[in-house]
Amino acid sequence: MISDVLASAKEKMAQSIEVAKDDFQTVSAGRANAALFQRLNVEYYGTPTPLMQLASFQQPEARTLVITPFDKSALKEIERAIVNAPHLGVTPSNDGQIVRITMPELTAERRKDYVKIVKDKAEQARVAIRNVRRQAMTDLDKLTGEVGDDEIARAEKELEQVTKQAIEGVDEALKKKEAELLEV
Repeated sequence: MISDVLASAKEKMAQSIEVAKDDFQTVSAGRANAALFQRLNVEYYGTPTPLMQLASFQQPEARTLVITPFDKSALKEIERAIVNAPHLGVTPSNDGQIVRITMPELTAERRKDYVKIVKDKAEQARVAIRNVRRQAMTDLDKLTGEVGDDEIARAEKELEQVTKQAIEGVDEALKKKEAELLEV
């Protein structure tokens, strides 16, 4: 029973770390990367559809990305979604067949804005991890009559240790992304 609660908490915390790392990839460091568009939705026939499902991506140069829609009628909607994406800060150009995006050189101010965005994403991950811990503590409290108090106390200590490690994992990923963003 206790091991199930702890295993579930560990798994959910690991997922929170992975989600945070994926979120960090959606913030540009001045290089073109298809991961920047991973969570971008395009209005396609009245339905928000992930851009990754509507087009293919090529990277001919370090700061250039070419998006080729599978359906040419979606070209305008793809372009509109990219322009309206606040975290990108790019202006796409389209030639009727493809959308070409050139990532601008990052200014010091824009880099600091990106660091703020990444810190917010890291804080969201920490909150998610704490929520998992709170739920696991509640589950452990429900086991009070079934197992001994010493076992529950040990499990709570282990849960605290796992939580600390998960938060350190998020902080480590944040430091790496921060260094990448501030690198000139």
